[in-house]
Amino acid sequence: MTTVASGFVFSSPALLPAKPRRSYPNNRNRSASLPMVSASVTQIEPDTTTTTTRIYSSIVSSKPVSEVLHNISLADLDPGTAKLAIGILGPAFSAFGFLFILRIVMSWYPKLPVEKFPYVLAYAPTEPILVQTRKVIPPLAGVDVTPVVWFGLVSFLSEILVGPQGLLVLVSQQTS
Repeated sequence: MTTVASGFVFSSPALLPAKPRRSYPNNRNRSASLPMVSASVTQIEPDTTTTTTRIYSSIVSSKPVSEVLHNISLADLDPGTAKLAIGILGPAFSAFGFLFILRIVMSWYPKLPVEKFPYVLAYAPTEPILVQTRKVIPPLAGVDVTPVVWFGLVSFLSEILVGPQGLLVLVSQQTS
């Protein structure tokens, strides 16, 4: 299977062809000075699953990129399931973010007895993740940066999925 993707970015209205532009549903917010992105994907073999077939057919039918991405992202997630996922992922991201902040502070004191009661609450759930990450990102000049990396990753995922404009929040607000 071969996938070929090509994209063109026009950064100036003067570079656009003379033919009229495609109309967009929200055309009132589009400015002529904003970049216009065009992309195409060819030679994709469809899978036997219905979701993959639907995505494949939407890509091949030369729809705008935004419609194709809408079909790909969270394809079969209904609002009830999205609300359940928000209820589970939101507190989990918050808890792990707090634990990684504690691990950042704990890393300033290397002689802490991490097996003792108050410290083990932050050490036990995060150490298996941090051990694997330390294999990829070793300490820099004796400073362990892996809790900072994981705090950033957890914060990013939290904002993308369950933040005020997160994907799961938008899906949970959909009405069919």
